[in-house]
Amino acid sequence: MATDWTVRAITRAMLPVLLVLTAVELGSGLVLGAFEDRLLASPSLLVLVPVTIGTAGNLGSVLAARLSTAFHLGTLSFDARDDELVGNAVATVALAVTLFPVIGLGAWTLASLLGATTLSPGTVLVIALASGVTLAVLAVVVTLVATYAAYRLSLDPDDVVIPVVTNVCDVLGVVVLFAAVLVFA
Repeated sequence: MATDWTVRAITRAMLPVLLVLTAVELGSGLVLGAFEDRLLASPSLLVLVPVTIGTAGNLGSVLAARLSTAFHLGTLSFDARDDELVGNAVATVALAVTLFPVIGLGAWTLASLLGATTLSPGTVLVIALASGVTLAVLAVVVTLVATYAAYRLSLDPDDVVIPVVTNVCDVLGVVVLFAAVLVFA
């Protein structure tokens, strides 16, 4: 692990990562723009977009923080039989299972209060739950891969993993949400 905390060392480690992540975010905007008409036609979905991608990024960030702490303590194992690793991954998905139905119903309720509902509450709930659970699983995978890559590249996971997870979840969030819309709406 790199222990050089100079401005030069931090810039050398983070600038390439941040440049790549900027390009990733541009991709998210392009995908979002492609679904603009669908969003405007279903305001409940419009409400779901930022909450879905934000919550997925938050779930991945919590996992990333836990893995980074384990890394610094020397207890991190990338073994699929590691109870702590598996437990954290399962907890991340379990949080998604409990949070995303609330998010879906909240989005529908908000759109309903504004008189802008076009989808049933059940449809919005299913879209939110399906996309949320899928995103949680993907966030776990992205977090594990990013943490392992940081370890292999001798980068501090505290600096690298959370930005990678949140940015990748932004793109995946848009794609997965609209895939769920195509399947369930």
